[in-house]
Amino acid sequence: MRVVVAPDKFKGSASAPQVAAAISAGLRRARPDLDVVESPVADGGDGTVAAALAAGFAPVTALAEGPTGAPVDATFAMRAGTAGGPGGSSPGGSTAVVELADVAGLRRLAGDDAALAPLTASTYGVGQVIAAALDAGATEIVLGIGGSASTDGGAGMVQALGIGLSDQRGHNLARGGAALRDLAAIRLDGLDPRIAGVRLLVASDVDNPLLGPAGAAAVFGPQKGASPDDITLLDRALARWAALTAAATGKDLAAAPGAGAAGGTGFAALAYLGGRLVPGVDVVLDLIGFDAALVGADLVITGEGSLDRQSLGGKAPVGVARAAARRGVPVIAVAGRVRLTADELTAAGFAAAYALADLEPDPAVSMAAAGALLEQIGGVVAANPLAGRVS
Repeated sequence: MRVVVAPDKFKGSASAPQVAAAISAGLRRARPDLDVVESPVADGGDGTVAAALAAGFAPVTALAEGPTGAPVDATFAMRAGTAGGPGGSSPGGSTAVVELADVAGLRRLAGDDAALAPLTASTYGVGQVIAAALDAGATEIVLGIGGSASTDGGAGMVQALGIGLSDQRGHNLARGGAALRDLAAIRLDGLDPRIAGVRLLVASDVDNPLLGPAGAAAVFGPQKGASPDDITLLDRALARWAALTAAATGKDLAAAPGAGAAGGTGFAALAYLGGRLVPGVDVVLDLIGFDAALVGADLVITGEGSLDRQSLGGKAPVGVARAAARRGVPVIAVAGRVRLTADELTAAGFAAAYALADLEPDPAVSMAAAGALLEQIGGVVAANPLAGRVS
């Protein structure tokens, strides 16, 4: 029996590779005869580079600015050969996987609310890492944009790649979303010319526009520390950014689905870098060769920290279930907690679901002991894969 173990991370407890290893250990201990394949996944946010590395990409380190300007050692993933991804391939090219969260993500602020900088956090470092990927010979770049700490409309990212942004006095614009209210001029002639020769796929699981009540500031600003007044300021600043961008580029993309992703990073990627927005989990599954892993599989095990209504909006486990369904392979979900009804689980493509909370109801204990609990569930699944939820 061939089992493909393809979970996303359990946020705050274990990375996707760690989750896959723990479940696989339980499976193998209970059933040494199983052919177990570990294929950790992601949806474009935290863990996207880790999934690429687990699939055989090589790590490359680049020094860049973090969200508040402090230097960080960011890691992107490179694979030489055929540049693939949704929409075709480029024989002989190289694919780089860049993860915004690793450069300018909330996790770079150490989970400290006092460190949040909703008005001044920037994506400048993301542009620096993209430049490093170009230096390394990338002809295709997959940019995962989940988990950002900034609401700067991607302005910092394109500044780092040569777009000139200045205020009324002709000074270079400061970092952060709030600075965009002072934007007076945009110069396009300094953009790194290599961008024109690169295919940029922007992996995202949201379709929010840039502005308004469903936009970057209103929807995602609060989790980055933005107060109601900050949200108003940021939305107005982003509106100025959008208007001047339309005048400079001839592209009015503020209302484009996904323009509001990652504090508006999606907008800048579309308007200035020729990016194409793609569902995060789909591009990751393509990168790691998930279809090939499904050949001959009898069962797939996927999961994430919380399997809930948000999961149904395009998170990794549902993407895995869709991919497996196309090949007729049953899928089991494993999660820290399962908050979907039986009908919702069935509709999403899951034949059964197991929750760590059924083994350890205390969330703090469950998170601390996630590895052991996942291994235990692996053993239960090996004994009776489609039994349902652990009791």
